[in-house]
Amino acid sequence: MTAKPLIALAMGDPAGISPELTAKLVAENDIRARSRLVVIGDRRIFDEGARVAGVKPDLTMVEQGADLRSEQGDALFVDLRHLDPRDVEPKTATLAGGKFALANYRHALELGRDRRVDAVCFTPFNKQAMRLARAEYDDEIAFSAEVVGLKTAASEFNVLDRLWNARVTSHIPLKDVAARLSRERIHRALKLTDSCMRNAGFARPRIAVAGLNPHAGDGGNFGREEIDTIAPVVAAGQREGIAAEGPFPADTVFLRAKGGAFDAVLTMYHDQGQIAMKLMGFDRGVTLLGGFPFPICTPAHGTAYDIAGQGIASIGASRAALLLAAEMAGRPAA
Repeated sequence: MTAKPLIALAMGDPAGISPELTAKLVAENDIRARSRLVVIGDRRIFDEGARVAGVKPDLTMVEQGADLRSEQGDALFVDLRHLDPRDVEPKTATLAGGKFALANYRHALELGRDRRVDAVCFTPFNKQAMRLARAEYDDEIAFSAEVVGLKTAASEFNVLDRLWNARVTSHIPLKDVAARLSRERIHRALKLTDSCMRNAGFARPRIAVAGLNPHAGDGGNFGREEIDTIAPVVAAGQREGIAAEGPFPADTVFLRAKGGAFDAVLTMYHDQGQIAMKLMGFDRGVTLLGGFPFPICTPAHGTAYDIAGQGIASIGASRAALLLAAEMAGRPAA
């Protein structure tokens, strides 16, 4: 691996803030000082994003099959030449936008899979556009696993500064959550959380496990999932050397974590953790796809159609995503 990690940066939805965020990231001196970027997209879309953002970053154009590690320059661009800016419908989820983002992301994942880069990042996607381009598109985890050929467990993590949120279930209806909570699933999520956090530099991450029911079931009065399913997994994790505690009521555990008592909270479903994390730092939050052979990071916010084209999109979360990917790519796996 090069002295500075090589990170593929896939351009996201062209109708939102992704093009201007991509351009701003390439122009950031601290990012270029800590990583080498390989931007994947269409140069015409990138240049329009740079115009909107008011930046003029230097880029070295390279061919798709180039040996990226031997190329000169700390910011490279692979031009797929697949979307004319005149075909972009601003602030709208479209088939063209979904195809653009999907092609960029696939190419970046293939680079990671083939060890031609050390990490992958992407600026925000629009799920509706992605499904227009690929009807079976569920989420980034399933698509990434398919492209990379991953056969083991993967999960989505949200990271805010030094606080992590992991989850057992993710993009499923709320009515299906309880039926999906098994000891095996929770145990797998707990072990993956511990492993990914160690890869990110935590010597022994302190993980709080949230309950499913109000007041963590209140001793069985509001449900027995905490007693029958979650608590035994916490005990098993402790026997394996994982610094896990719980289950705790979900309405207070994030207060304790924010105060420094824990490094992570493992929640049972998507919004149980997402609401708390986004309230604490919407403009700084990062989404990490863990369990892959290389880091995959993106800002935790969406495409922000409402402010697209104005040049006012905050770079905070995107910058944090790239720096986390660079940090993780520079560490040996735990």
